[in-house]
Amino acid sequence: MPWPDTLALLEWSATLMTALCVVLAARRHIATWPVGIVGSALYMRLFHDTQLYADATLQAFFIGTGLWGWRSWLRQAHTPLTHAPTAAPRLTLENWLMLLALGLGVTLAYGALLAHWTQAYAPFWDSAVLSSSVIAQWLLMQGRRETWPCWILVNTISVPLYLSRGLHITAVLYALLWLNAWHGWWVWRRARP
Repeated sequence: MPWPDTLALLEWSATLMTALCVVLAARRHIATWPVGIVGSALYMRLFHDTQLYADATLQAFFIGTGLWGWRSWLRQAHTPLTHAPTAAPRLTLENWLMLLALGLGVTLAYGALLAHWTQAYAPFWDSAVLSSSVIAQWLLMQGRRETWPCWILVNTISVPLYLSRGLHITAVLYALLWLNAWHGWWVWRRARP
């Protein structure tokens, strides 16, 4: 494990890059993707060093979706995005139940794996962040407004987890992302009946 000063510098760097990524995304600037990839790489290291292995794995997923998003935007030849994504149909109760079962299954299976084979800190809570984040990101990539309650759940779990691990700056970022998710849900609900 690195020295505390190194860990603090890593946390600050990851947090600032991730915050910049969110700001650039709100402005629909293509630089959101490479900045987000760097932020995820920094968080991958931070989470690995603090034994939040599921969160470290999650950052690999975010790097992959970041590369996909960056490539997709580059293929659009910098065409400005002037409107929200086309409204995707709302999820049915059957869809919700399937996502809930999938999320719980991944949480329990990956949490058990981490608990048995590693010295992971809070493996089941950490795995809950991973599984709910993947579901939220998948829904976001489809333009579904149901992404926002999922992000609210992610951030509700993340803030106390990061506080308990001493990652106070990251916890503040995720508290702000929690507020952003509520705002996003409100905006998308108003825009799409």
